[in-house]
Amino acid sequence: MDIRPKLTADMLDPAFLFGVATSSFQIEGSAGSRLPGIWDAFCDEPGRIRDGSDGRVACDHIRRWREDLDLLSFLGVDAYRFSIAWPRVADENGRPIREGIDFYRRLTDALNERGIRPFVTLYHWDLPLHLQANGGWLNRETAYRFRDYVEMVSTALDGVYSYATLNEPWCSAYLGHETGAHAPGLTDTAAGKKAAHHLLLAHGLGMQVLDTTSPQSLNGIVLNFSPCHPASPSATDAAAASAADEAFNRWYIEPLLLGRYPPLIEGLPAAARPGVRDGDLDLIAHPLDFLGVNYYTRAVYESDGKGGFRALPAEPPLTDMGWQVWPEGLTEVLLQLDRRYTLPPVYVAENGAAVRDRLVNGRVDDEERGRYIAAHIDAVAAAMDQGVTISGFFYWSLLDNFEWAEGYAKRFGLVYVDFETQQRIVKQSGHCYRDFLGRRKALMRAGASDAPMRGLP
Repeated sequence: MDIRPKLTADMLDPAFLFGVATSSFQIEGSAGSRLPGIWDAFCDEPGRIRDGSDGRVACDHIRRWREDLDLLSFLGVDAYRFSIAWPRVADENGRPIREGIDFYRRLTDALNERGIRPFVTLYHWDLPLHLQANGGWLNRETAYRFRDYVEMVSTALDGVYSYATLNEPWCSAYLGHETGAHAPGLTDTAAGKKAAHHLLLAHGLGMQVLDTTSPQSLNGIVLNFSPCHPASPSATDAAAASAADEAFNRWYIEPLLLGRYPPLIEGLPAAARPGVRDGDLDLIAHPLDFLGVNYYTRAVYESDGKGGFRALPAEPPLTDMGWQVWPEGLTEVLLQLDRRYTLPPVYVAENGAAVRDRLVNGRVDDEERGRYIAAHIDAVAAAMDQGVTISGFFYWSLLDNFEWAEGYAKRFGLVYVDFETQQRIVKQSGHCYRDFLGRRKALMRAGASDAPMRGLP
């Protein structure tokens, strides 16, 4: 198996970064060395996690981080995106937990020593449980506690290349507060909209802090996007797809880039509208150094017959998550964003596939994942060919890990993890990603400048 996607001239620029991503709760383990978070409580509720597992050990990354950095060096990535566990670095009074801070200092220093740029995500869903006891993201005060946390972390760490305030606030707000699929497991439309506003407010407050504490880093936010397609050419299905796009995509980006919520807010019942105060949207619309775009699949909608929308089941080919493989949707998202808004530099901050990996004779032959990666790098190149400025691509994920409500049943990693022994085995997709990055670097050293080109010699 080989990965030979298209490389644009800009992808051969050293400023374009290829990397991989992880998150704290999904890999770190060592739960006893941090405060409990909302995902610990969620895992303890029967029926919440498909396989009944939890993140208390996960990939044991806290103890095995040097081994995992060796994997990054083996792959030859330019950058590593990871998240800080808020419950690991701050006590119930917001004071620093020295052991936790020191871990991330060692990690960041070691990455820089290896020439791998640290991309730090400050919130990847693991809210401290004591803040949830006070209302969590339904309590406006949580946004200010986040501001204090950002100040503490960004003051303590040196050498961070990039800070993202939040990862995918849609998941925290919608899945966590409207559908109940994620922690804290609420099912209330009004709660979802209120949580979303407080998350975005936290982002704006955090960006203000980073201006002072880390002006040298690239500071921004990471959002997830799915193109919303109508199930038919009918006007009702077109309206349904447009409404879904407004609720799931535009609701999160337009306050950031336009300083306003989309028109959907006017149609919400008064009780479901977020409590937007004077000055909130100015804070949220703080200028971004970058926008992270996460993409996995598209969604198809039909009218629900009541003026709303209903998602249709995904059609094959599917990943093991049941998500349709639709690489052209990544091109579509990037072009649509570029045409709708004045964008800061864009990173594809997550893109990846869950595959039913099997370890046979010490090997994982995951050709399906390799094809997925190649097709989606091609999709990024296609957007760049059409004028979108993109600064990097991160595969999700470095390691198989705790996949939230799915537990350990779904594997996204370039590296296979035996969760019984914690043995790491680079999959064939990982070897191919490494070879691809090696050939790219060889071309860069040779001064190749005639891209775009198909494949690599």
